[in-house]
Parts: sequence; C-alpha cells; structure tokens
Amino acid sequence: MNSFAIWFILIAILILAVVGILYLAFARATPKLNVTRFRTQWLAIENSFSKSNPASWHVAIFNADKLVDKALRESRYKGETMGERMKSAQDAWSHPNHIWGAHKIRNRLAHDTEVKLSHDLALRALSAYKQALKDLGAI
Repeated sequence: MNSFAIWFILIAILILAVVGILYLAFARATPKLNVTRFRTQWLAIENSFSKSNPASWHVAIFNADKLVDKALRESRYKGETMGERMKSAQDAWSHPNHIWGAHKIRNRLAHDTEVKLSHDLALRALSAYKQALKDLGAI
C-alpha cells in the first residue's frame, strides 16, 4: 500500500468521525419549543380559572397537566405515559416534588369523583405546572 492510499484512508476516517460526532450532537439536542404558543395556551388556562367556580379549577388543572405533557413530548423526553416522561425529565425540574404533587392531584380528580379540592390547593397545583413549563423552557 502506498502512502497516498494510507493518507486517503486516514482522511476518510477523520471525516466520518467528524460527521458522526456532529450527527450525534444535533440528534440529541433538545428541540426549541414554541414559547409564544405555549404562553398563549398557559394564559388561556390562567384566565379560565375562576375563584368562584370550583369546576373551573378542575378544568384548569387538567389543561395545565396536558400542556406540560405536550412540552415534555415536544422536548422528546422518553416514555409511554406522562409519568414516565416526567421521570425522564427529572433533572429538568427545579421543584420535582411540586410537579409530581400537581400531577397526583390531577390523577385523583380524574379517577375519584368525590375529591374535594380547595381553592388554595388548586392554585398551588397551577403554580407547580407553571414552574414546570418554565423549567422546560416552554414559557
């Protein structure tokens, strides 16, 4: 084998290595979320929350939970369920217990028709969802 062939093979290997590294870097990059769209949806949730209407608290919590799940999916966190995606995103949460607590409240509302939700608890859940959206870079 002559020196030209060796140099050609080494340069080809180097080019393939660089292309591979760049591919991995960009393939793993978290996609940028559409902040304007998420803010608009978040404001609609906040505006739907009425202190004098407990039913609006439930709807706001369901919608906030869906919005966080949408941000998780668009950020490409792995998992079949929202809970699995939340676990995948565990390093993203500034207050993991808060978002988990809010999601548990949502699950209780979804599965137990007798749940009594206080205004204060509903506000804390919404606050946790808002922080989760901030943590994900959605708002």
